[in-house]
Amino acid sequence: MTIATIKALLDACYQAKRVRELLPALPKGVTPSYIHYLDTIETLAARGIQVKVSDISDALDIPRPGVTRTVKEMEDAGYLNKTASERDGRVTHLSITEAGKALSRTYNEQFFSRLAPLLTDLSEEDAECTIRTIKRLYHVMSEWKITLGY
Repeated sequence: MTIATIKALLDACYQAKRVRELLPALPKGVTPSYIHYLDTIETLAARGIQVKVSDISDALDIPRPGVTRTVKEMEDAGYLNKTASERDGRVTHLSITEAGKALSRTYNEQFFSRLAPLLTDLSEEDAECTIRTIKRLYHVMSEWKITLGY
C-alpha cells in the first residue's frame, strides 16, 4: 500500500467518525454506546447466549472495565437488569428491560429503518469489505501503538 493510500484511508476513518456525529440526538442521559450495547445484547441473546459483560466486551472488542461501567450506568437508568447465574452466583447475566427494548426499538425504527432505503446503492459486499478494512486497520494501529510505546 502506498503512503498516499494510507493517508486516504486514515482520512476516510476521520470522515467515518464525522458520520457517527450525524446520528440523531438521543434522549437525555443516553449515550450512543447504550444503543450499541442494546443491539449487541439482542444479537447475542437471539443466538441463545445468556449475555455477560465479557460477551459484550468480546463482541465489541472493548476492555471489560469500560463495559462494566457502561452496563452499570444502563442498569441505573433502567435499561438493563443484572441477575446472578443459578449455576454460579459469581456469574452475572444481563437482560434488557422493557425500557431498554423501547429505546432500542425507537432508535431502530426512527433511524436505521429510514437510513436503509438511502443506502441501496451500497452493496453488502462493499459494506463488509469496509468493515473488515477498518477492523484490520484498528488492529494494526493499536498493536503498533503498543509495540512502539507511544
